[in-house]
Amino acid sequence: QVQLVESGGGLVQAGDSLRLSCAASGGSVSKYVMAWFRQAPGKEREFAAAINWSGVMTYYADSVKGRFTISRANAENTVTLQMNSLKLEDTAVYYCAAQGARYSSPTQGLSYDYWGQGTRVTVSS
Repeated sequence: QVQLVESGGGLVQAGDSLRLSCAASGGSVSKYVMAWFRQAPGKEREFAAAINWSGVMTYYADSVKGRFTISRANAENTVTLQMNSLKLEDTAVYYCAAQGARYSSPTQGLSYDYWGQGTRVTVSS
């Protein structure tokens, strides 16, 4: 049973950078598509970024493209999200997710079976 734990969230100012980490335990995620989703207050959970098992293929929502970078270190069973040029609208709880048995698309939440507890990112002016 894979468990995911996010870390690195906090309070930052607009224009600043932040690096989120996701540590997996209980099993290897080296062959899983991994993703970051986020949920802002009063809004639905939305896709942010995903990465395939080898790290060669990445996917980004238009809202974060060019600012966020997803990466992974399979030997360490970790995934990171480097967030640059943060905006007020990036304020959200960020969740790490690991591929499920019925994977279909990297941008769909139903493609993932394992989720972390979330780490909160607050961007202020």
